[in-house]
Amino acid sequence: MTKPKFKIATTSLAGCFGCHMSFLDMDERLAGLLEQVEFDRSPLTDIKHCGPCDIGLIEGGVCNAENVHVLREFRASCKILVAVGACAINGGVPAMRNYFDLRDCLEEVYLRGANVTHPRIPDDPELPLLLDKVYPVSEIVVIDYFLPGCPPSADAFLQLLQPLLAGQQPDIASTRLHYD
Repeated sequence: MTKPKFKIATTSLAGCFGCHMSFLDMDERLAGLLEQVEFDRSPLTDIKHCGPCDIGLIEGGVCNAENVHVLREFRASCKILVAVGACAINGGVPAMRNYFDLRDCLEEVYLRGANVTHPRIPDDPELPLLLDKVYPVSEIVVIDYFLPGCPPSADAFLQLLQPLLAGQQPDIASTRLHYD
């Protein structure tokens, strides 16, 4: 009888998608990982909603109502939730807007910005409602592990995932915990 595979889901909130790209940098080691896991929601599967999963990897901060919804769905669906990268952990580059009033940011971009030809702040009801600031994911839901970096390396992903897949606690190397 074959051992059931672990289910992993990933998503990107307010960020650059660099953490996902770094995850893919595992290259041929990704094939070995696929012997133990299957992906639920991820860019590899194009599944839109997270089903029951063992591990959820969240990159990006929380900047709008849709991000909140996705993050809460992940927390409800994943046994283990990991904040991946600087944006998820502390808001990263998207949180630079936190130093300014949201209305001022919107006016600067859509009304006074360079080359604006039809000044108008978008108000389509299909657009997710912006939050007052960009939040780290841990301010919205409980996070089990934090994988630092901008982005974390492929090796860092493996250092986190291999113990989890073996039923052990990961030990993120202190050398990965730095600011540069």
